[in-house]
Amino acid sequence: MISEADDGAVISIRGLVNRFGEQTVHEDLDLDVRRGEILGVVGGSGTGKSVLMRSILGLRIPNAGQISVLGMDARSDSARARQHIERNTGVLFQDGALFSSLTVGENVQVPLKEHHPELPDSWRYELALLKVKLAGLPADAINKLPSQLSGGMRKRAGLARALALDPPLLFLDEPTAGLDPIGAAAFDRLIKTLQEALGLTVFLITHDLDTLYAICDRVAVLADRKVIATAPLQEVEQFDHPWVQEYFHGPRARAARDGRQGYQQRTPQTAV
Repeated sequence: MISEADDGAVISIRGLVNRFGEQTVHEDLDLDVRRGEILGVVGGSGTGKSVLMRSILGLRIPNAGQISVLGMDARSDSARARQHIERNTGVLFQDGALFSSLTVGENVQVPLKEHHPELPDSWRYELALLKVKLAGLPADAINKLPSQLSGGMRKRAGLARALALDPPLLFLDEPTAGLDPIGAAAFDRLIKTLQEALGLTVFLITHDLDTLYAICDRVAVLADRKVIATAPLQEVEQFDHPWVQEYFHGPRARAARDGRQGYQQRTPQTAV
């Protein structure tokens, strides 16, 4: 396994085990997610990427292991710990997971009502409108139902809800799945812009090679029931594992690398 030091980790996982009956999905899995990074999580089908995310969020109880999120024990029964994690994390599920009977604005207000019931309705509406705009949607989208939106707009509505509580930690499950190449590239740019502007830490599950090359600071590879590599993309590409070699050195990977290099050449570098 290749990995880097865990300095500044906002998520720390040690010895994670997840089983479904006799099937072991994760065995002795370790992972650190650093503050302020976009970590891309990849792996073949059945490697448990979404199971890992749900374990971190407390939506699934692992069979064994330790999980620390923002300094709190994610496996704790403490109401204080659960509330702290919930208030400081935002989640965009693969299908958006919007309530179909609620408008976009009402969907965005769900976490606000749960965690800030003291806010006047007018304030919640204004906050929802701000998040809708922040996610790149037009203001009039706030009064529309999910069924009235395109797939890309539903993704952005889900993102607006994920940002409702101004969380420092954002989870994205296949955010560009189902989008056309132009829409996917636009969503990638939006995530990167928000991450830089808001100082977000992003845990991003993806199969999209373009996303990995465009916006991820490091990549974690799930295989053989654990994280076998966690490092910058250029280092992960060289890891001697059959799945890694096939995934990162096939024709689609070469096209993604070429596209990224062309983008870098066209984009002026600015000092940070």
